[in-house]
Amino acid sequence: MEYTLEVIPLPVSDIDRAKEFYRDKLGFHVDIDQEVMPGMRIVQLTPPGSGCSIALADTLWETMDGPTPAPGSYQGLQLCVADAKAAHDELTARGLEITEPVAHAPQDGGTFMYFKDPDGNGWAIQEYRVRADTPLRAAIVSAP
Repeated sequence: MEYTLEVIPLPVSDIDRAKEFYRDKLGFHVDIDQEVMPGMRIVQLTPPGSGCSIALADTLWETMDGPTPAPGSYQGLQLCVADAKAAHDELTARGLEITEPVAHAPQDGGTFMYFKDPDGNGWAIQEYRVRADTPLRAAIVSAP
């Protein structure tokens, strides 16, 4: 049995503002923007090339057990790219405030840059140069 991570609900205070940020600043594709059941609007966005999406919703948390996460409380969400410098150039051209790429370690996968969404949810972008030539699934399966 395979289990795939495909949607991460993200706590935000303003769905329209968050949708605009993720669509316009990051280039995420808007997959869904609709009322999926009475009183529940879902906006689902997917990063280019990703098999996992984020879901913004106004009353989604009411359908789940446990505490409702506060907008801005998610930290450490991570995107991966094959070329950090090219991604940085593209994102800053779109007006995203993002740190310069920093090589924390010399091996592939050791370079990161960081940004926050309008609510303060924290993201990292990690460079994996191997992804330029090897699809994600193949890179994961062949990893030592």
